[in-house]
This record gives sequence, structure tokens and C-alpha cells, in this order.
Amino acid sequence: MSLLKEIQRTAQQVAEAISAVLQIETEIVDDEMTIIAGTGKYKNMIDMKEEGGQVEAGYLYGRVIRTNQPYFVEDARNDPSYDPSVLIGLADEWAELCAPIHYNGSVIGVIGLVAFDEMQLQSLVKNKLVLLPYLQRMSELLTSKIAEQSALDNWIKTTQKLEVLIGSIHEGIIAIDENGIITNCNQTAQQLIQLEKHALINQHIEDIWPNSPMLEVIQTGKGYIEQEEHYLYKQHYMHIIVTARPIKINEEVVGVVATFRRMADARRLAYELTNEPKDLFFPEIYGKSRALSLVKKQAEQVARGTSNILITGQSGTGKGMMAAAIHSASNRRTGPFIIVNCGAIPETLLESELFGYASGAFTGARREGKAGKFELANGGTIFLDEIGDLPLHLQVKLLHVLQSKQVERVGSNRLIPINIRIISATNKDLDEMVRTKEFREDLFFRLNVIPLHMPPLSERKDDIPVLMDYFLAKYCQMTGQIPLDFTPEVKQAFIQYPWPGNVRELENAIEYAVNMTSSPFIDIESIPPRIRNTINPLTIRRAELPELSLKDLLRDHEKQILIEMFKKYGQGLEEKRIIATKLDIGLATLYRKIDAYQLLSEENP
Repeated sequence: MSLLKEIQRTAQQVAEAISAVLQIETEIVDDEMTIIAGTGKYKNMIDMKEEGGQVEAGYLYGRVIRTNQPYFVEDARNDPSYDPSVLIGLADEWAELCAPIHYNGSVIGVIGLVAFDEMQLQSLVKNKLVLLPYLQRMSELLTSKIAEQSALDNWIKTTQKLEVLIGSIHEGIIAIDENGIITNCNQTAQQLIQLEKHALINQHIEDIWPNSPMLEVIQTGKGYIEQEEHYLYKQHYMHIIVTARPIKINEEVVGVVATFRRMADARRLAYELTNEPKDLFFPEIYGKSRALSLVKKQAEQVARGTSNILITGQSGTGKGMMAAAIHSASNRRTGPFIIVNCGAIPETLLESELFGYASGAFTGARREGKAGKFELANGGTIFLDEIGDLPLHLQVKLLHVLQSKQVERVGSNRLIPINIRIISATNKDLDEMVRTKEFREDLFFRLNVIPLHMPPLSERKDDIPVLMDYFLAKYCQMTGQIPLDFTPEVKQAFIQYPWPGNVRELENAIEYAVNMTSSPFIDIESIPPRIRNTINPLTIRRAELPELSLKDLLRDHEKQILIEMFKKYGQGLEEKRIIATKLDIGLATLYRKIDAYQLLSEENP
């Protein structure tokens, strides 16, 4: 029986609640393609198979299960990879947005929103960016119910004995009887206290934790939650967070069970909850250009490996997004994804941020010490952005981490083993920095096992309209503005503009335009002045005067290409040679075109 089948009643309640709120049909299937829950026509199909029950057939739900990726099908009736029943006319779905349901690192099913008419279709298209996170939260609700049901089943099977409860939780667990004698503990407790189970059992709690508040729980019958406690046992200092609950039989306290974890681990959890970015997948990196498609294909191919990756490219090209997508597609996706901007953290703090520090390492250090980013990333991925800004003395420590898979905190000589994958990124020329001794050659080769290059937006002209539409929808939804599209002049202006700030600059420009426009269309007057001032009048005139001859259009286009090349490479003799090489023409030909178009008229002969 599948995991979702075990909570079928809850799944049906979730499906009906979603449909009631969104006014759109909902379907939930498990990893065996069985319909577990649904509304509308799907309610009558519960326990039947979708897509012939064949996960490998290549249709929508099978792809979601196999790739662990969400999908949006905008035109189901004309999509041969959607569902065979729609293609042959047995079903009448118009569109669908669906997402995988995860549990313990595996895909256990699919939850989908299905449109059956034009109104529902438009609702999906308009709100897909909001609905996808909503589906992910609903899938988390289902998996939390699965976890709850699993814990309940374990409790029943073991006749409510404390032993199984202790063994099922990953925090430290310790139990005492009404006399304060330790009766049980789990493996984590042994590790945190640094005593074997046989040495802990039958000891009084005060022998291990002097003046423990657990004794007050026996007297009062009142437990406590998340209390910070400090203990010293045989030179072993324990700074822990403790939750204690009384064990009662017929309202009489017969013992206390406490869960506890290290303060350092609690801080790590808090960091992950507040700093870890949302999951990001390759389909969310928008663009259809050959240059971007190639690097995405390379990234998807290496994502499931373990080799270190170096992503290069100009600022604003999406290096961080690519790193996050690689992590989400990797076998480490259930682990943390820790981001460190090596150029944003002051050099005096960078070492302790990366490697952590031990108790008393320096004035002002926390008594319990602090875990560094490498420790926080254990079991997952660390993304070292702007790696070219890492000081030389820290490059040596980073190299040691790469070689030994161990990290040493500042002020400590204890090596802590770690299991991480390193993805680094830079907009600098590391090859040149290696030649000038600004970057260690051995570290460069360790980081650059898998090189990926994010192309600038100037080399991805095909992606500009796609990104324009995406950012327009995003900021219209965020601001409540009503622009529906761009005027042809604005589209031409954006394609013509060189975008030195790349995708980040394009997004900022769209956000500016959405806020500045007062009409249903974004026109030239609404876009940022820096873009408006670079518009080539000939390009705009071309849109206004379609009667221009093909010869004139070609001349205008050729002139614009030369203008852009001079902007990019410069006007010196060596730069002209580079331009001629790039355009595959002779230097003399280039000079003739400069003269014919009256370019660089102020240049000295």
C-alpha cells in the first residue's frame, strides 16, 4: 500500500478544501499512478489508474514522478505528452499545474490543479507563480500527516513504552523515574553527554546534570519547554536546550522524559529556517536561447554528481540561481543549501563565519563557540559566491577543507569531518588571477572540476522577450498594476539595449516601468532613462516606416551592429582588429564601412 493510500481520507479533505478556495478541480495521485483523492469528475475515479498506470510512459504525472519537477501544461488538448485520454477525446481538461509530493527524499505522488474551462485556464495562467508554492505547501501538509500517522502506528505497536518513543526521535532523549534515577536514553543522548548507555542507566540525574530542573517536574507535575541549561561533567561542558514532560499514570507522576539538543545545533536550525532560500528548479531559469539551454543541459547532467562546480559569468547573469537549481536537482536536495558571499563579509569576520570558532577563541566569542558555514552545510551544498574575493590566507584553509573533508574551528585543534559539495562562482578572471599570484593555482583546480559559464544577456537576445513577459507578470501581480503588454518600440528598445547589468538590470527595468506607467501598455516614456537615452532612432523609425526598402533595412542593421561592437570593444587599432575578426571581415573592409556610415568621425587618421 502506498503512503498516500494510508492517509486517503485526509488527502480527500485536502483536495476538497483546495477546490473550495480556488474554484478549480484538484487531483492527487500516488507514485503507482492510482488516484487517491479528487474533486469533480476525479472524485468518481478514486482508486482508478491515471495514464494507464505506467510511470515510464512519458506523460505528465509520470514525468513529475521521475524528474521530481513541477510542470505547467497550458494547452492540454494539443499537448501529445499530457494524457492519452485527452488526446483521444475521452477527457476534456484544458490545462494543469502540478507538483511532486515528497517524503523522506523520495517522490510519493503528484498533486495537480486542473482547468476545465476558459475561466479556470486564465486563473491558472495568471496565478501560476503563486499557485506553485501553494501546491508545495499543500503537499507538505499531506506528508506531515503521513509522518504523524507513522509515529502513531509505531506508538501503538510498542504498547506505549517509552523505549520506542526515545528511539524514534533524533534529539537527545533521557528518562528518569520518580526518584530521579535514569531509566532510559537514546543514542543521541549518549553522544551529547559522552557516556555509554550502560554508564548512564541507574545513575541519579544529579550525578550527570547537577540541580537539573527535571527534579522539580517530579514534584510539581509541570513540565517546561525549550529551557537553556548549562552543565559540566568531568571536564565536558554541555550547553543545551531542554524540554521536559512528566510521565503520568492515573494523574500520578511516575517519571520525567526530556528531549534536548546542543545550543549550537539549535542556532544552526534557526539559520536554516531564516536564511535557506526556497527550492529553485531548472524550469524556473527562464530563457530559450541556445547559449542558456546549453549551460542548463550541462548543469542538469552534473547535478547528481559529487564533483565541485565553478560557475563563471558577469554580475547579474544568474549564477546564484543556477547554483540553487543544481542543489535542488542533486541527491543532496534534502540537505541544507548555505550561501556565502565572500565579497560581502568583512575580511576580519570571514574566517570565523566560514570555519566557526571554539569557546574562548577571541574576545567577545560566545562561550559555547559557533559553528561555521561549512559545518552548517554538512550533508548538503555550500555556495561560495564571489570566490575571487577570498583572501589568500583563507584560500589555504579552504584548500585544506577540500583535501581532507574536515574543518577546524578558529581557536581549536579538533578536526570536524564534513560531507559537503562546493559550488563556487565569480565574475572575475581566475585564470588571470592565478597568473598574477592573486589566487592559488592548486585551489583553482580543486574548485574548477566542473566549469560552467553563464552567458551575458547581450549573447541571449532570444531570451529578452521571454524574460520581459515573466517579469511583467511578476511585478503586475506584486504591485496590483494593470499593464498588459509592451509597445513594439519598447520591445525593440530592450532587445537593442546591451544590458551591462544583465538579467538583474532587466528585472529592475521592468519593475521601474510597471511602477511608472499609467496606461495599459508600457511605452517608451515609462522605461528607465538610461535605456531610453540609448535608443537608436533608426531602429524605432524602422518600426514606424515599414515601407523602407530591404537594402535600407540591411544598411541600418549593419550600422547598428558596428555601433554596438565599438561600444563593446572600443575604438583603438587593436580593438578594430578584434572587431574585424569577430565579424569575419578584413580590416580594410571594416574601415570602408566606418567611412561609409560616418562612424568614429572624431577619430584621428
